[in-house]
Amino acid sequence: MIRSIGLDGLKGRRELKFEMTTMDCYLLRNKLKHFMEIDPHANKDGKYLIRSVYFDNFNDKVLTQKKEGFYERDKFRVRLYDFNTNYLNLEKKSKRNNLTYKQKCRLTANEYEKIRNSEIVWMENDSRPLVQELYVQMKLYQLKPVTVVDYEREVFIYRYGNVRITFDGSIKTSLRNNDLLNSDLAMVHTNPEIVVLEVKYDEFLPGIIKQLLQVGDMRQGAYSKYHVSRMYG
Repeated sequence: MIRSIGLDGLKGRRELKFEMTTMDCYLLRNKLKHFMEIDPHANKDGKYLIRSVYFDNFNDKVLTQKKEGFYERDKFRVRLYDFNTNYLNLEKKSKRNNLTYKQKCRLTANEYEKIRNSEIVWMENDSRPLVQELYVQMKLYQLKPVTVVDYEREVFIYRYGNVRITFDGSIKTSLRNNDLLNSDLAMVHTNPEIVVLEVKYDEFLPGIIKQLLQVGDMRQGAYSKYHVSRMYG
């Protein structure tokens, strides 16, 4: 029996996104480091590389829903960090009005390669509900891995309000190549002068964080690294 996953019991978070220049990023980073903690999982330079492959179909269903600002939408991706192919996550990111929900489970490199090659029968009765749900989406809407996106992420954490601020820069796209596990995959820079700032928090955003975010010419919007990457192919 195929199970579907609802959002009951999951805690949604609020998420603000801004587009900023590399110079404004530098200025804001220097302010934040005096009030916030650096992500302990980051490398020595405080950053780590994220690589994701995003799922969509021949009608660009996911991309269209994002561009048109649907209040309810879901996005599937497979993600790895610092090219560690021994640790992959299948993730589903959901938007419901102004809240963001995320679900994930482990996936092996071999399993991803099967998915990439449309060998998906095994997913129907898998023990992981999220794998089953992706199977349903692939069958009903012909979802498939479409585009690989690379970027460098720097994270700052503020315990009060469970605030997480991320700077995502050096965003690159594989255009239409979905070879996620290929470390030599040809990638194309989108706009090296632009950094995407994301602010994630629970019920409230502390006043001190609001003040710190008042820097330069930041433009708030529903920026999506997948959307940006698809502008190039």
